[in-house]
Amino acid sequence: MNKLQKANFVLDKLNKLYPNPAIPLDFYNPFTCVVAVLLSAQCTDKRVNTVLPKLFALAATPQAMAKVSINSVKSIINPCGLAPQKSKAIVNLSKIIINQYNGEVPNTFEGLESLPGVGHKTASVVMSQIFNHPAFPVDTHIQRLAYRWCLSTGKSVTKTEADLKRVFPKELWNKLHLQMIYFGREYCPARGHNISQCPICSVIGRKHMTQYCN
Repeated sequence: MNKLQKANFVLDKLNKLYPNPAIPLDFYNPFTCVVAVLLSAQCTDKRVNTVLPKLFALAATPQAMAKVSINSVKSIINPCGLAPQKSKAIVNLSKIIINQYNGEVPNTFEGLESLPGVGHKTASVVMSQIFNHPAFPVDTHIQRLAYRWCLSTGKSVTKTEADLKRVFPKELWNKLHLQMIYFGREYCPARGHNISQCPICSVIGRKHMTQYCN
């Protein structure tokens, strides 16, 4: 089975398991999307969703958030971890959006990645889920799956993103990264992974097909 055949096998399985994957974070406009994805760094989506209602009740627009103290934000998002850095980034990016982008979240990778706390992965999520621009957000979880499925060497998230973009059609990227997230949580976790019971790894997993994983 070559790489394209493996990719098609993955697509078939994921489409059957998750035909309509929901966005796991509870945001409702470009600004709340940026904030929610920023908070999800090194934190579970489930935990992020527990703090979002209170945070967005405090401020759900850049104009409102720019007037809030960093400590007020910090006290709300503390359960998400890295609260000092994230709270500072949220307040400061709100001010930048107002001063440099006329109060509107930028709709380009360059603009998004210029904001404090917004890296390429966060920008990719915003571009794909808010602006419907083809993007393939890759975090360490998707990197793990791509490596296990012999679709990438897994040396870095940058390399994994490039490898996945080469093997999967562009029109599928936005949906596919969500499907991979759900599959990883349900069948292919970082720890306690049972290859024999994994619908994908049991067929094309690296340990089963080492000779094809170049």
